[in-house]
Amino acid sequence: MVKAEISRGTTPAQPPRARVLVIGGGYVGMYTALRLQQRLRSGEAEVVVVSPNPYMTYQPFLPEAAAGSISPRHVVVPLRRVLPDCTIIVGEARSIDHGKRVATLVTAASEEEADTRAAVGGRDVNSGHAGAGHADRPDADGSEQPPGAFEMTYDELVLAPGSISRTLPVPGLAEHGIGFKTVEEAIALRNHVLEQMDIASSTRDPELRDAALTYVFVGGGYAGVEALAELADMARYATRYYHNVKADDLKWILVEASDRILPEVGHDMGKYAVRELRARNIDVRLETRLDSCENRVAVLSDGARLPTRTLVWTAGVKPHPILAASDLPLDKRGRLVCTAKLAVDGAEHAWSAGDAAAVPDLAADEPGAECAPNAQHAVRQARVLAENIVASLRGEQQHDYRHRYAGSVASLGLHKGVAHVYGRKLKGYPAWLMHRVYHLSRVPTFNRKARVLAEWTLAGLFKREIVSLGSLEHPRAEFELAAGRERPRDV
Repeated sequence: MVKAEISRGTTPAQPPRARVLVIGGGYVGMYTALRLQQRLRSGEAEVVVVSPNPYMTYQPFLPEAAAGSISPRHVVVPLRRVLPDCTIIVGEARSIDHGKRVATLVTAASEEEADTRAAVGGRDVNSGHAGAGHADRPDADGSEQPPGAFEMTYDELVLAPGSISRTLPVPGLAEHGIGFKTVEEAIALRNHVLEQMDIASSTRDPELRDAALTYVFVGGGYAGVEALAELADMARYATRYYHNVKADDLKWILVEASDRILPEVGHDMGKYAVRELRARNIDVRLETRLDSCENRVAVLSDGARLPTRTLVWTAGVKPHPILAASDLPLDKRGRLVCTAKLAVDGAEHAWSAGDAAAVPDLAADEPGAECAPNAQHAVRQARVLAENIVASLRGEQQHDYRHRYAGSVASLGLHKGVAHVYGRKLKGYPAWLMHRVYHLSRVPTFNRKARVLAEWTLAGLFKREIVSLGSLEHPRAEFELAAGRERPRDV
């Protein structure tokens, strides 16, 4: 196993700097590193951020990015620009041995190096010694490590990998489902919806046309409702430029297993959201499950069979797999068991917050309550977490995290929304405006705030863009065709 030792900037006369390893570049990871960057003294500690992407995605803006209201590049925040004093490693953690303070990491470069070594017959291309530097052999404990993996030691660990989509063993879901957690998925979904309208406009097959214009969303939380509402508005607007596709031809179906949608905004606002969506000819099916989607046919638990070429899965999330690949304590839902100080319970020098952590909610009225896994808590937890790490390094007193939940806002498309904030309920245009103002205030960096505000302003002055750039997903298709090799496309 290769051990990576990034230079800690020491001299023989200086004590080694502590290393704070942050796993994850989302809300908690980025904001924790940002706060540490601001609070640590020069030379006091090194902060290393490991993230699969070199940017943080502001997920509340994904629906508007999918609808074309915001440019995709303004939904993400580049980590290297925001964290100039931190070391950014684009890669993933595969396992963590906190007892030894070691994390096993894999990057795109390490995988390429492993492939190169294999290609030259096991010789290390850097040292020239046969077999040197291999990370795919068993470790001392007998566990097999992935090709190109390397170890990194640390003094303080922040586990903030976020969550991944929670899928179910629904037949056909893996083959035909589309997620909605990343900016790539949001843009691909926008292109897909418009591409299906192009197919419907140009086909003479009524069954193909009907399937192309049927859009099924599974999951009635924020992601599902906001994505459906924004895309439905966009597609309805786009129909004015099609000579043979009308707004009434589009079929939008929202499937939710429980008896309400948007539970975060309360029962009354959830019922209003259902009425609002249904008034726009959106079929909301409560207490209904997706049983199958094989052969591009969505089969629902109420007996409905819906031929569709668009199935969007937003039915919840689950903890990141790296948590199970660590020796840290987990609760029954697979999250890290944390104290109110955001330290992992029973594990010194390990910290967590956000989706990955089960944090007690000290501000809740009922005993034993835990903080909801949302951005509102994550951003505030990150600030306290960073302060407690600094206090731990300096031997100072640490503080508990306490925040009373302010409420929730949700968009139901352009100029429509619901909100339940500090006990007050808003709907329609005021709620939509509050939704935009709140998230504009929360998106990181003044640069992003200004760009998003400018795009909203321009969107109010000019018409929507309705161009599909689905070919971006196959950038080499044209060249391969010219070279005599046709690449099949699945539309």
